[in-house]
Amino acid sequence: MFNPYVSNRNVILIYGAVWILIGLIHFTILFNVLQIDFEYAVWDSVIYNFLFAVVGLSLWFPSRYITFENYSVSRVLLNHFAAALLVTGIWLFAGYLILIFAVKVDKTGYDFIINTLLVRFVTGLMFYVIITSLNYTLIYYTNFREQVVKESKLNSLVKEAELKSLKYQINPHFIFNSLNSISSLTISNPTKAQEMTIKLSSFLRGTLSRNDNQKVKLKEEIQNIKLYLDIEKIRFEDKFDLVENVSDECKETQVPSMILQPIFENAIKHGVYESIENVVINVDCKKENDYLRIIVTNDYDPESVPRKGEGIGLKNIQNRLQLIYNQDNLLTYKKENNKFIVTLYIPL
Repeated sequence: MFNPYVSNRNVILIYGAVWILIGLIHFTILFNVLQIDFEYAVWDSVIYNFLFAVVGLSLWFPSRYITFENYSVSRVLLNHFAAALLVTGIWLFAGYLILIFAVKVDKTGYDFIINTLLVRFVTGLMFYVIITSLNYTLIYYTNFREQVVKESKLNSLVKEAELKSLKYQINPHFIFNSLNSISSLTISNPTKAQEMTIKLSSFLRGTLSRNDNQKVKLKEEIQNIKLYLDIEKIRFEDKFDLVENVSDECKETQVPSMILQPIFENAIKHGVYESIENVVINVDCKKENDYLRIIVTNDYDPESVPRKGEGIGLKNIQNRLQLIYNQDNLLTYKKENNKFIVTLYIPL
């Protein structure tokens, strides 16, 4: 960690301004209160305060390395007590030498220095305590901020990894269903099985190329769904239809990539596959307050025996929405009038 007093211009300006203010107070006390000679009052305040301002910069290093994490409280206090005595002694002696030999003060000035040694010594100790306390405050505040940034980055990486993990679950889930469909067609209709294999290959090529994109425009997501439905059309032919009611404004809105895929897979698996009637899959989208509301509805046969699945479809969507938007109420689903209705809310 760099010394902030020398690495930050604003801190340097503030630090310098504080010592100038202290010097002015020092001069005022000497000249106006104690009635000390003007020239001596100037030299005394300038030299002693300038010296401690310079010494104060070096106090950052003992504060930085004599920490409560590395040493006991008693050890830290003892080290600083010894350092305070040493620093204050050097400060007083250096100021004395400069005033006596460089400025060449008279006997009155010399007597004043000797008579105020105790006051100066206590003042030096006070300066040491104040500067060291400020150093520790700055050190722990800086460490706290760095820790917050590190935790934020770590949480972001973990969140990204979880999102990718959830997203990559979708493709195997879809591939498993599609391969089952192809397998069943290889015996009953080899031509359709071949056609479905080619379309599946094209679909996966496009899907995998977008795998690194966490978000896409809704129109791209719907186009992806249509490719998927084209594959299923080979198996089910005219057994289902897609009705789309999505405005151009909604189509340009960003949504999580492949967020609708599991919903349409469920519509095929639990709606189209189990029904003997024609099934309508409806996707409706509009903006509602600060959300994009997407509703996917499909017919289903209430008397059919439900097919068992792995249960990762809707749960996957819910987990991804929770991670991306930090809300757990963005997905709802219900059965109503022989229709299965899934509602998604995407925060804008």
